[in-house]
Amino acid sequence: MRQVIELARQNIRNGRGGPFAAAVVKDGIIIARGTNQVTSLNDPTAHAEVIAIREACRVLGSFQLSGCDIYTSCEPCPMCLGAIYWARPVSVYFAATREDAAAAGFDDSFIYDEFARAIDSRKIPMTQVLREEARGVFTAWEKDERKVMY
Repeated sequence: MRQVIELARQNIRNGRGGPFAAAVVKDGIIIARGTNQVTSLNDPTAHAEVIAIREACRVLGSFQLSGCDIYTSCEPCPMCLGAIYWARPVSVYFAATREDAAAAGFDDSFIYDEFARAIDSRKIPMTQVLREEARGVFTAWEKDERKVMY
């Protein structure tokens, strides 16, 4: 965890992004690292955890992090938490809390609030269209013998 915290500190010094870092560990060895690069890459998904997960999956040649642990300098935001659950690591260790991040200007509480709202009450309008057409794609997936479940 100290290495991850130091990586976050270096990210600030290097001016590459926010004060966040993450590492993926397998069998006691760091196999991937990530730092927040949202502003340097102009990519709102370039959070430390997402970058570390992508790199770890590349290293492992797998879309899942079986047998891995994720260490992150801060409690994962909603997007990163979703990515973590899809990656299926064994566990996550974090240092600072989301309240600590909010106090520094990284407040995700509005996203947590949005999850609880009905779709038609969200701040960004969301309208469902072509549901039946889209459901046909799921039917095709269900029938595809080459599918890989995840």
